[in-house]
This record gives sequence, C-alpha cells and structure tokens, in this order.
Amino acid sequence: MAQSIHEFADDPRNRDIRIYVNGEMKPREQAVVSVFDSGFVLGDGVWEGLRVIDGHPAFLDAHLDRLYEGAKTIALDVGLDRAALTQAIYATLAANDMRDGVHLRLMVTRGVKRTPYQDPRVVIGPATIVIIPEFKNPLPATVERGLTLFTVHVRRGYPDVQDNKLNSHSKLNCITACIQAYTAGADEGLMLDPHGFVATCNSTHFFIVRKGEVWTSTGQYCLGGITRANVLAVCREAGIPAFEKSFSLTDVYGADEAFCTGTFAGVVPVREVDGRVMGDGRRGPMVERLQALYRAFAARDVAARAAKGAPA
Repeated sequence: MAQSIHEFADDPRNRDIRIYVNGEMKPREQAVVSVFDSGFVLGDGVWEGLRVIDGHPAFLDAHLDRLYEGAKTIALDVGLDRAALTQAIYATLAANDMRDGVHLRLMVTRGVKRTPYQDPRVVIGPATIVIIPEFKNPLPATVERGLTLFTVHVRRGYPDVQDNKLNSHSKLNCITACIQAYTAGADEGLMLDPHGFVATCNSTHFFIVRKGEVWTSTGQYCLGGITRANVLAVCREAGIPAFEKSFSLTDVYGADEAFCTGTFAGVVPVREVDGRVMGDGRRGPMVERLQALYRAFAARDVAARAAKGAPA
C-alpha cells in the first residue's frame, strides 16, 4: 500500500496539544475558525511547515522570508511583524512543553469575510493566524527504504496562471497529482513542467544522482523549497557537483540514485519511478551521505539560533 513521505506514527500526546489561534492557546477540540474565514471560503492564505530541533524551529529565518514574501505578493497583511510572529511560535512550543520530534504548521489567512465572496475588500477584520504543533516523526522505514513515484498528468504550470513560488493554501493541483499517484499505487506524484521536463513532486522536491553528480530541476516551476536550497548548499560545502538544470524522464530512469527533500522528513531516498528501479533499489551511498550532511547542517542552524539567545 502506498504511503506519503509525510506518514508518521500517531502520538497520543497530540490529543492534548494547545493550538495558537489569533493570540490564544486553545485545546485541540476548541481550535476553530469561522466558516467565513478566507482560508475556508477560498483557500486565501499562505503557510509554512517548520521542523523543531532542540527547542528551535530549524531554518526559521528562511521560512519567515518565504511567508512574508508570499503574503506581500497577495497583498495580505499578516498583522504581526517577524519578531512578534517568532515569539508566537516559541510561545506555542512552550505552552506544549515541546523541544524535539515536533512539526509546526503556521498558517495565515486573509481573515473573516462579511460574505463568501472572492474580493479581498470584503474582509472585516485582521488576518487569521494559526499555529498547530504536533509530536510527529517520519517513519524510519520511509527514511531508509525510500519512496515510489509515479509521473502524473498534472503539470506544474506557468507563473501567470498560478505562481508555483507561492506557498498558498490553494493546493488543488498538487492534491490532484497526489490522488493520481496513490491511485496508481505510488507514494508521491512526480510532476513535469509545461515543456515536459521534470519539475518536482506533489509535496516534495526531487533530485537524481548520475555519475557522482546531483541534479534537480531549474526551480522555475516549483516552490522555492527551503530543504531543497539547503541540500544544494550542503553539496557546495562538501564539494559534491550539484546542478539545477532541465532533465527528462529518460535521465531519471537511468539515474544511479534518486531522492526527495522536504521540511518534515529531510532527505528521503526514492527506490522506484514509474516501475523503474533506482540503482539496486536500496538507499544509495550519495543519499546516505546527504542525509548525514543535512542533519549536521540543520543542527548548525539551530545552534546558531540558540547562541543568539532566541527563546527555547
């Protein structure tokens, strides 16, 4: 049975979590928003997923950069500056006594509308801000054994249709790709760009390894992934040749290794694409090396944040 890269074992502690809703910590069963909220009515909002290590969200600055850039793009006033939003994140962790094995979903919508209508000018209040913290770890089998991918018919399109750089609440193209992938028995959908080259997956970024080189897409038709960028930085530091380039499914099928990246699980091997086995079907040496390098890279970021005196 197919499973997502985001699969995790249920943690009973999550039944008692406190969720940040517009400045208040609400029990899980009371953490609700209005049916007139822009996010519910139209998917009008931006969001970030954050991984918490030793009490700190890893790569928080990069995530906030992307959040505020997306909000500015859609003319959404977050209502809190970076310092205040950072404090809200740490307050949420403190309210739940969380330090490790935690995933945060930070969501900002345009707020409550006076009527269900598209025009942003019918909003009658400030933005809605929700922070959901959960004890959540990727399944070890996923990180070690890897994923299967299926190339879907749903494309990543041009930015004048819907800009892939926006981490918006409107994810129907990715959801459609996900449905096609799991219906075909795969874990993730591999999505092509309008020209037929490989773009990304429905919820992660995609890389291949060929003759010691690491390849990923040009990035023109995918979200500006934080983990994607960090893996490229790790490659530069380690002297691993890494390229952002156009490549086809033929390049994928003939690759020595393949892997996906994402905030939740980091670096995860891909063992099969469209029925073609990657290498010998097991986690390859490059992926194993990059997993270790990425973990060290994230630990350095968290240590630097702690050294600056960020609350933990």
